Amino acid sequence: MLPLLGGAAVVGIVLLFVGLRALPDRSPPLPVIGELPAFSLVSSRGTPVSRADLLGHPWIADLMFTSCAGVCPRMTTEMARLEEATRDLPDARFVSISVDPERDTPEVLAAYARKLDVVRDRWLFLTGERDDIYELASAGLYLPAQEGNPGRGEEAVIHSSRFVLVDPAGRIRGYYDSRDVGDLTRLQSDLRRVRSTPAG
Repeated sequence: MLPLLGGAAVVGIVLLFVGLRALPDRSPPLPVIGELPAFSLVSSRGTPVSRADLLGHPWIADLMFTSCAGVCPRMTTEMARLEEATRDLPDARFVSISVDPERDTPEVLAAYARKLDVVRDRWLFLTGERDDIYELASAGLYLPAQEGNPGRGEEAVIHSSRFVLVDPAGRIRGYYDSRDVGDLTRLQSDLRRVRSTPAG
């Protein structure tokens, strides 16, 4: 039988472990992929939400629409899990932007969130003018979104299934596949890393 460690040895191991945890994160900084332009949309509560309103907050964005039968339900489920897992980050925001604004009025978005039981103070469901949303998607978030053809079995809107990480200065810092467990784990970690970015 191995002899028990002495008290001094145990204390030494504990101090070593604590010291290692206190070491600074030496991973390379996340790239700055782009800076979001000014935008103004409307929340499910009927209130305006602009780029300026989100400055100072790290946030995760996605594109969705309420009648989507494809990837949207899974994306919403994963967004809910991310929101739950980061309750210790009260400054973080989660932003789901409808790419079907003609049907997704603020009232429809509010009902959708209630139905899925994802009503959260930190989670914004946004709608607005179609041209503004598509411009923000393509030229701001660099995410594809285009009209589909239900007659050919397509969704009404074809859009990206990726999440976008935006830092408190309004800059894009990463893209993450909503269907990839590893990407979602990395997203949660990266959200924590960009919190200290000064607001722009």
